[in-house]
Parts: sequence; structure tokens; C-alpha cells
Amino acid sequence: MKAIVLLSGGLDSATVLAIAKKSGCEIYALSFDYGQRHKIELESAKKIAVQNGVAEHKIAQIDLRIFGGSALTADLAVPKQLTTYDLQLATIPITYVPARNTIFLSYALAYAEVVGAFDIFVGVNAVDYSGYPDCRPDFIRAFEKLANLATAVGVEGKGKFKIHAPLIKMSKKEIIEAGTQLGIDYSKTHSCYDPITREEKIFACGKCESCRLRLAGFSAANVSDPICYF
Repeated sequence: MKAIVLLSGGLDSATVLAIAKKSGCEIYALSFDYGQRHKIELESAKKIAVQNGVAEHKIAQIDLRIFGGSALTADLAVPKQLTTYDLQLATIPITYVPARNTIFLSYALAYAEVVGAFDIFVGVNAVDYSGYPDCRPDFIRAFEKLANLATAVGVEGKGKFKIHAPLIKMSKKEIIEAGTQLGIDYSKTHSCYDPITREEKIFACGKCESCRLRLAGFSAANVSDPICYF
């Protein structure tokens, strides 16, 4: 069974890839160079793809900087002083990239139709994530319906697309515990939104919302985070 896995290079996507692989899928990994300030994550994606022996790994080029609207794709500061309370609020943070998951899943759908895959795996999480609207179960269900209405193979009845979001109801602690059991090498992952380079070495800032959620997850799981922080 062929499957498309959206692979950012982060902790969640690495875990999803491992889950898809364990289920017996032949993995076709898809990453995006979309003008993100943390483009270094693509190097992590390449390492994870190689380590897991994927059938194919494509990196799509999209420049979402032409729209901006996010601290990840525009000249806006990445928030660094958020409290735990702030991270739990329902407000949508400035690190949200407008329509990003809709765009990414659309590319994954096109890729799936070409290679003959009907399963698409994505590492969205709605529990202790950042309140992004495109990480919710309702969004995943809506896109799955769209996938089966908007494709030739779907209309012709040759198969039914399924969007898999195995992490969507898991806490970061639970994700790390699951990944650890699957033997994931989290040292190869990158989560930081605003990485720091010193003497050609990349450090996670440890202060952005993504770093703080990651660190809290490792702490709760009683597992040491293997990446370097500044």
C-alpha cells in the first residue's frame, strides 16, 4: 500500500512517518520549501527520509512569502515571551501561515493521484498545538471529502482517499512516548521557528512556542530532548 507522508522535518511529522511505515505502507514523502524562516527543517526532512528508506522524497517549491501574513513567511518577529497561559489560549498566533495545510494537502493529493496512493498521512495535532485552524479534526474531515470529490480517480470510483491524522488527539507527551517506542531518532528532527546559527552550527532558540511545546513534551515524557538549544 502506497502512502504520501507530509514530512516537515519536525518531531510530529517524523512520528507520523514512523507510524505509516509500521502499518506496512510504502512511503512517498513530501516536504515544502515555502519561504519559511526555519528552512533548515528541510535538512532534517532529508535525513529522516533517508534513515527510513522511503520510496521517494520530493521537496516542492512554493514561495508563500509573496503573501506574508505570518512570522514564518514575513518580516515579523517570532514571539518569544509567551507564558504557559498564552500557549493555551484559543487565539490564533502570528506563526500561523494562512491556508498552509490546505495548500500542503492539495499538493499531497496531486502526488497521491499520480503515484496511485489513496492514503495521505499528516502530523497535525489539536491538543497542545498552537490553536491553528487547519489542525482541527473538522478540517481533516472536510479535506478528505474534498479529495474524493475533486479528483479523477475519486469521481471514477477507482479508490477512496483517506487522510490519516494519527496524532490529532494526542498530547506532545504522548507523541514523544509513541515515537520513542517506535525507535525514532529525534536528534534528527527540527522544531524551532527561529533557529540560531553560531560557528556553522544550528541551535534551537528554546523560547519560541514550538520549542517550548517540544521541551514541555519531552519533560512530561521524562525523556531527554537530544537536539541542541542556544
